[in-house]
Amino acid sequence: MKAKVGRNEFKDTEIGRIPKEWEVVRLGDITLPVVKIDPRKESGKEFKYVDITSIENNRIIGWNVINSKNAPSRARQLIHSKDVIFATTRPYLKNIAVASQELDGQICSTGFCVIRPNKECVISEWIFYNVLTERFISRTSSKMKGATYPAVSDKDVSNEKIPLPSLPEQRKITEILSTVDEAIQRVDEAIARTERLKRGLMQRLLTRGIGHREFKDTEIGRIPKGWEVVRVGDIIEEIKNGFASGKRDEKGIVQIRMNNVTTDGRLIFDSYLKVPIPENLDEWLLKKGDFLFNNTNSYDLVGKSTIFNGAPFPCTFSNHFTRIRFKKEVLPELILHHFIVLWEKGYFKSVAIRHVGQSAVHTDYLLKLQLPLPSPPEQHRIIEILSTVDKKLELERKRKEKLERIKRGLMNDLLTGRKRDAPEPRTEKDESERRR
Repeated sequence: MKAKVGRNEFKDTEIGRIPKEWEVVRLGDITLPVVKIDPRKESGKEFKYVDITSIENNRIIGWNVINSKNAPSRARQLIHSKDVIFATTRPYLKNIAVASQELDGQICSTGFCVIRPNKECVISEWIFYNVLTERFISRTSSKMKGATYPAVSDKDVSNEKIPLPSLPEQRKITEILSTVDEAIQRVDEAIARTERLKRGLMQRLLTRGIGHREFKDTEIGRIPKGWEVVRVGDIIEEIKNGFASGKRDEKGIVQIRMNNVTTDGRLIFDSYLKVPIPENLDEWLLKKGDFLFNNTNSYDLVGKSTIFNGAPFPCTFSNHFTRIRFKKEVLPELILHHFIVLWEKGYFKSVAIRHVGQSAVHTDYLLKLQLPLPSPPEQHRIIEILSTVDKKLELERKRKEKLERIKRGLMNDLLTGRKRDAPEPRTEKDESERRR
């Protein structure tokens, strides 16, 4: 008789420490072959087509409809429901998702490795969560080839190894992780609703103000009668470009760079660089209320803006930013919201000078930009309204960050077998039976 292996016994493997009764398997050995198809030869048929832009937050959020006349050359892979699609270009970006039922029999780009589970030994969700792990992504990314679009091959993905518990344990573990993912999705939806609300409020408040009944036509459109049309150059006290530094110095000073500013105007410090302290440091130090305009970036991102409202450490700013200090009667928050609207409409792209790999908005364009300006009291009222929405967004983002931390911890514990007795997610039926 075969001795029963205890649930607390582990073994060391090439992918790390896992329970003794789990296996280590090559991904290609637990998946099925994928059929290629040429939609250009399928006259009269239409297909839903999934490419890299179809994926957001590890979910397929949309697709294009293609036929024999407009099918792109990369539309070649037939996908089924529950296939895991793994983007092979820059795998570290984690463009990975599971195909839904409505995509059964449809097509995805050859830019994906299609991972079709052999249901006799593995479920899609087990593969999905394992290929999302830092271990899998790191090992796969190390095999990238190419400079412009670094990528791995389907074979590289298939040759990677993952742990494999029994089917019942796979289901239990992935049900727990799926429950957290569903909670994250609900928060994402709440954030999206609040962002739509904010966009609507900005459009109305920045052009119509609060409680106005009389309006006038101006060179920038219809605005309240008591408002002015001003040029940015007329409402600033100081404007200065940052400094370049290709060096790093852990004992130096933080320099704000392009990745520290989001497209919706937030200044984030998830990661930051320290550079050697420049001469005349006081000239480069940021003060609370300083407005930062991203003058140089990629064509799609140039023009991002933010306000420096303090940090746990002194900060300077790179030459990719222009620092603006406005006159006292002008709230920088009001200008920021105007710039966010302009960025979303593509204004800064339209005036940017395009270079190889980047675009730049010259200071002259910035100074000539015309904006509607209400009185200082109305500026404050507008910002108070928009700040209320911003606070709601901040709470929702923090809630999402907390859930993502929980998910990372669970993935580290559950996908390695370190924790095997985690409670199963409660359902409405469970709760009903518990209350009886």
